[in-house]
Amino acid sequence: MEDSVKRILFVNSEIYPYLPETEISSIGRYLPQGIQERKKEIRSFMPRYGCINERKNQLHEVIRLSGMNIIISDVDRPLIIKVASISAARMQVYFIDNEDYFKRKSVFTDADGKFFEDNGERAIFFARGVLETVKKLRWIPDVIHCQGWISQVLPLYLKKVYKDDPIFAKSKVVLSLYNDTPEESLGADFCQNILFNGLKPEDLAVMEGTDGINLAKLAAEYSDGVIVASPDVKPEILDFCEKKGLPMLPYSAAALKDGSYVVEYDNFYDQL
Repeated sequence: MEDSVKRILFVNSEIYPYLPETEISSIGRYLPQGIQERKKEIRSFMPRYGCINERKNQLHEVIRLSGMNIIISDVDRPLIIKVASISAARMQVYFIDNEDYFKRKSVFTDADGKFFEDNGERAIFFARGVLETVKKLRWIPDVIHCQGWISQVLPLYLKKVYKDDPIFAKSKVVLSLYNDTPEESLGADFCQNILFNGLKPEDLAVMEGTDGINLAKLAAEYSDGVIVASPDVKPEILDFCEKKGLPMLPYSAAALKDGSYVVEYDNFYDQL
């Protein structure tokens, strides 16, 4: 891509301080701020998990963006959009919400540590919710940066369903890989539930199963560049990316520690 990258859309599984500080949530918090300070426009999205205290974090619904229904597994589910501000960063965060999928008080597992059976559907709803909301915002992203496994349905949709939409026609996808890949199944109907608006089973041909490794491969199949953001990403996923010949930014503990990863990521966007 030319040096015309002006707008970056961040699609995150976690952002601090809305969730505890982790490898992913810390980058979700500080990377957009750093990119914004480098004179680029940003938008950030994450799911509105039920454990996020709406009053404490001053979340409020954006009525003009809410009100759409998304059909998954033949069920209509309302899409609710909320927003909050991180004042220290002069940054807004948009939250994708739905009572069926995100009201529960934990993120991906129940109180006994069991992976939610509908996590696959939640990922589908999140991806479609983000893309439809960005369309309503009429905000054209040059780069869409996906971070965290629940964002990994989005590259497929962008490149196959939304590719002719004027909002997304020129958008590039960057995929950050972490060590958050679920080993559990995303559901027996996951591949069927993904299909909508002309998508065909052959568009998912890379998936040999419905676990997180296969979802990561699907995301890489439709991405334009990959950032290795953890030291222990599953080798099978890295091998897949290397065989595809995707541009890859290698993991750098030093850059993550001293904050220089912001410059590295920004340069990576410009090179796509």
